[in-house]
Order: sequence, then structure tokens, then C-alpha cells
Amino acid sequence: MRELFEREAPRYDGANFPSPRPFQVTAHEALREGIRQGHRRQCVMAPTGAGKLYLGLRVCHEALLKGRRALFVCDRTTLINQASEVADGYGLNAHGVIQADHIRTDLSLPFQIASVQTLASRGWPTADVIVVDECHALYKSWVDHVMNTSAAVIGLSATPFAKGMGRIFTNHVNATTMAELVATGILTPMRIYSCTRPDMTGAATAGGEWTDAAAAERGMAIVGDVVAEWSKLASDRKTIVFGATIAHCEEICRQFNEAGIMAAVFTSHTKPDERKALLDEYKKPDSALRVLISVEALAKGFDVPDVGCVCDCRPLRKSLSTAIQMWGRGLRASPTTGKEDCILLDFSGNIVRFAADFERIYHHGLESLDAGEKLDKSIRRESDEKEIKTCPACGFSPFAGRCMSCGHEVKKKSLVEHEAGEMREIRLGKTKYADDAVHLWEQVATYARENARADSTAERMYGRAWHLYRDIAGVEPPRAFRLETAATVPITAAVRNKIRQLNIRFAKGKKAA
Repeated sequence: MRELFEREAPRYDGANFPSPRPFQVTAHEALREGIRQGHRRQCVMAPTGAGKLYLGLRVCHEALLKGRRALFVCDRTTLINQASEVADGYGLNAHGVIQADHIRTDLSLPFQIASVQTLASRGWPTADVIVVDECHALYKSWVDHVMNTSAAVIGLSATPFAKGMGRIFTNHVNATTMAELVATGILTPMRIYSCTRPDMTGAATAGGEWTDAAAAERGMAIVGDVVAEWSKLASDRKTIVFGATIAHCEEICRQFNEAGIMAAVFTSHTKPDERKALLDEYKKPDSALRVLISVEALAKGFDVPDVGCVCDCRPLRKSLSTAIQMWGRGLRASPTTGKEDCILLDFSGNIVRFAADFERIYHHGLESLDAGEKLDKSIRRESDEKEIKTCPACGFSPFAGRCMSCGHEVKKKSLVEHEAGEMREIRLGKTKYADDAVHLWEQVATYARENARADSTAERMYGRAWHLYRDIAGVEPPRAFRLETAATVPITAAVRNKIRQLNIRFAKGKKAA
């Protein structure tokens, strides 16, 4: 016991984090600004490849340097070990792990990496900063704790779409977008093939989503097509396949193996030692194991950069977040293997069903956590996917409004004339809305501030002004337009009437839905 008390306090000033990318610097500063504004619980949305773990550990390190206690919370065993290994790599070796029978258990250390399940059973240690990884998984144990703790709480997620997140987190930070990560080479572009799909007409649903059993039953009929079409389009690529149930995954695996392709199932039923053996083999660049098949065990936090193909065999009609998590497993860049893109073989219809919403997320992220919740509540009808559109500029498919390949966008007729050196009035027919684009932005920004709820964030008000400007002008506001710098001005009668019309239209649409 004497040795425990006499041991020197751990030092964290020797950490060796790689230099942050510009968007990571911006996101970290946005979190600091959120703290200054009084936001105790904040959520960071960052796509696959954006370095959520890196950012979360930097937040913990900043607290440790100030002599505070930090807690990094994970929701699965594989992520616990991954976070611990990465922390070691950054020089944060002085950390304990809170997980049943873990060799690194040491509650005396100011930095802990913890399993949410173990915290639920043992209780929470004292912490000044809590980082919750995969925070869209709303475990009651961490939600109840963060709502009552005085610690600063940072949630990390690529898909913060879960119901109620907007009530838990008072500030939402978009770290970057998938489009930006592809443009900078951090993610690879997708090549999408719409393959044979099961007929989901009349399939059983629960809560608006197809049941796993129904999806698996319909999917069984096309398992042979999955193997055949993969063999034609992606046989030279390391692949992840997502099925609807464990039985569905096992049948897919059986048919891959019968075709002479080494495949394995990785699910919640896979034993820990077998999981480790499968992952160790699959991560090898020259692995003989070419195909891993899963329901959801590989959908979150699983990162093998040289995966070059994802087969989506799990039909969904509501959960865009699940689809994005699945597709993201193949998007990481892998310069050492020469990977240039990721093939998505869509055997589910999901990429077409979610095309319009996914495009918006791809290019813009989320405007608010409430908007994410709505995306995962909306049912996409089968009629929405009958016509598969292609980009008129480059031929990429599917295409809804803004191409995920070349960026071509179908523009609504703009009320704003863009001519060098000229500022034009904004008119619709004979009605004048504003003297120019700046004047319109000042009006909608004023409206957003005046009509904000008491708990509205600056980001939410900006999102409201952004959408009003777009709906009135027909184009997005310039990126240089900010809420905080917009003057408060009188709102013209024409703009107020137009906003009233938009509000009525929105209310009617919501009622109809």
C-alpha cells in the first residue's frame, strides 16, 4: 500500500500526438468555444476516417495537462482495446482500463478508458471530462450519468441520428464532411453497382422498419446472385458483407465457401478468441480470408483500410444511420496498398432508397441533432426507388440532386443574379425581397434570432437562417455569410410573408407525414 501512495504522479506532457489536420483543429476549437458559451454536453459529428478517436484522446490529454481527470467511454470490447492501444501509441501510457478482469485495471490513474457495461455495474469514477465514443448508442447508464454530472461531456459519432440526442447534447459540431475527406484523399470515392435485389413488397415491418426475419427471408432468395455478381465485379478485393440475420450471414458464407472463396462469419455469436484470430488474419495485406460477413458487429468502429468492397444485403427503409455505418467500412484510404476507390454492391436497394438524404449528409453533414433524428424516423416507400437516376454531368448513379462523384448540382432557378461588380435586387416576379444578397441574409438572420427558442444554439439559429435564405433565393447562402456578423435589420413585409408561407407549408407537410 505504501508503494501505491509514494508512487510519482503520472506525467502527460510527453505525449506525441501527430500534427492535427485543419478540420481537427477547427473542431477542437469549436468545442472550446462551446464550453465558453456554457455548453456542458456537446456532440461532434465526424465521418469515418475523420479521426474521432484522435480528437477524443486530444480532448482527454488537454484535461490531463491541467491536472484534471479524464474518462473515455466505449461501448464494445474491441473498441476498448483499440482505444487503449492508440492511447499508448500517443504516449498516454498512464491509463487504466475499467473492464471486467482487465490486466490494466488501475483506478488510481487520472485517465481511464472504460466499458459502458462495466460502468453500469460498478459505478462511475470521478472525472472532470468524459468522452463518449459512438454516442448514438444511447445506453441508459451513460445517459443518466451525463445528465447529472458536473463534468464536461463530449460525444463522438459518425451518425448522431438517435432519438433524443438533441435533448442530451446542447451543442452540435460538424467536424468535416465525407465530401471534404474524399477531396483531401482521407477517404476514397465510392463506385456503386445496383445489383439484384430482393422483392420487399409486403414484407413484415415493426415500427416502420422491415423486420430482420423478413429481410433475411427475402434475402435468402438472392444469395446465389450475391456470390455470382461479387465474383464478376469485385473478386480481387477484400470484402465485407452485411446480412440481415446471423442465419442469413451463415448462408451467404456457405455459398462463398462452396464457390472456393474463403469467407467467415463475424457476429455477436463469434467467441472472443475466434474473433481475434479472424481479425488478425483479415488485417494481413495478403490474407487468404477475402470475405467477412456480419450483421452489425463490423458496422461500427471496425477499421481495415484495405477493404475495397462492401456488399449491402440488409434492406432498410428507415435507418439511414445504419446504412451509412455499413458503407463507411470500405471508405478509408489505403495508400500502401494502392487502393483508389471502394466498390459498393447494393443488393438491398438502400443506396437508391436513401439517395437524396445521403447526398445531403455526404456534402453538408447535419444541420442539427434533431434533423438527424428525423432522418432515421422517415420511412422510404418502395415507390421512391423505382427510377434510378444518373448524374447528367458524369453518369454517376444514383443521383438525386448533387452528385457524390463530380459535385454537379441541379440548381433551382435563382433569384440572385451573380455578376462581377454588381449587386442585384432579389425579386420573385414583381415582388422585391431585398436590396441584394447581403440584405436578404441580414433579414433571415434577424428572423432566426428573434424567433429562436430559449434553448436554441447559435448553430441551430444559423441553420434556420441558412434554410430560409435558400428557400427564398433558390441558392445556398455564400459560405462567408455568418450569423454572428449579420446586422440586425428591419424585415420587409415581403420577406415576412414569404417566411409565413414557408412555415405554413412546412406545418402542413409535417401534419401529412
